[in-house]
Amino acid sequence: LEVIHNMFKHIFNGLETRLEGELKVIREQYFSEAVAFTDEPCVLHWPEAMEILKEAGFDIGDGLGDLSGAMELALGEAVKEKYGTDFFMLDKYPMEIRPFYTMPCPEDANFSNSYDIFIRGQEICSGAQRCHDPELLLEILNNKGVEVGEGLEKYIESFRHGVSPHAGAGIGLERVVFLYLGLDNVRKASMFPRDPNRCSP
Repeated sequence: LEVIHNMFKHIFNGLETRLEGELKVIREQYFSEAVAFTDEPCVLHWPEAMEILKEAGFDIGDGLGDLSGAMELALGEAVKEKYGTDFFMLDKYPMEIRPFYTMPCPEDANFSNSYDIFIRGQEICSGAQRCHDPELLLEILNNKGVEVGEGLEKYIESFRHGVSPHAGAGIGLERVVFLYLGLDNVRKASMFPRDPNRCSP
């Protein structure tokens, strides 16, 4: 999470210093302010996020269900008010709403070593530690009721040859641009947007 935070901090600082003129032109048409961020990573763990949402009046049930768009936006507002940042990370998602290949949290198997990253209450990135232990993978698949077919057997077998612990994240660059610039539609951040009515170019 520190690596991702430092990367985005570098990008945000660079945009505001090296591209000040270009941002001024864009902000004449689409108002936005620079993304506020903390010097050190602002990381919320799932239980804290659930408490914030509960206080905001959301029905969180058992606290292990996925977030709706409205919940994410409300969380973004609350984090901005409490921590003074538009950019934050939500860590330790419930295991039941994450894919089977996500590593469970070693302290509490109800949660996982996975995270989402947000700008202004909207997700720009998902990531996780991948489960590299083949026996644990089989246990997770069993718990999720997933049958191990030929494809998954080969996937699990690849880990039997030895894989170091590893993690990663998938960044939605168009979403970063869209939210950073305060655009009214994510299509405006893509050179060739795709939707049901536009397949080319």
